[in-house]
Amino acid sequence: MTTPRDRTAETTAPGVGPSPPARRREDARRQAPVVAVVAIGGAIGAAARYGASLLWPAAAGGFPWTTLAVNTVGCAVIGVFMVIITDVWAAHRLVRPFFGTGVLGGFTTFSTYAVDIQRLVADGHARTGLAYLAATVLAALAAVWCAADGTRRLISRRKK
Repeated sequence: MTTPRDRTAETTAPGVGPSPPARRREDARRQAPVVAVVAIGGAIGAAARYGASLLWPAAAGGFPWTTLAVNTVGCAVIGVFMVIITDVWAAHRLVRPFFGTGVLGGFTTFSTYAVDIQRLVADGHARTGLAYLAATVLAALAAVWCAADGTRRLISRRKK
């Protein structure tokens, strides 16, 4: 069986690889589905995050609980997801970019986290900004670790 790169190479002289433009076109064709599913997933995740901010708006100058919650939940879900697709389920090659990078990347919002900290400090709430800085990092790391560990334990119990 020949791959698309093999077919491209067959059209050139023996011992000579495809031309740079041909190589770029082939790379673009191969990556197009990945880029598309990341974009679609990102739109879904960002819409969900925006919905959360509408349901639970943060008070000006107050602690950004919604962003903290969204980032923590997103990290927990990625912990579960990564264990499932690496230890349990042989997922299609586009599942990880769609859900892991797209949906969860769009849902979690570490850019908003950085802007929230900047605004808190600029508005004279440096202690709140520092607490938020630390709380988000600790909560996100704890969430992904606990979710991955818990999922692995649950899977190992079910296998017994």
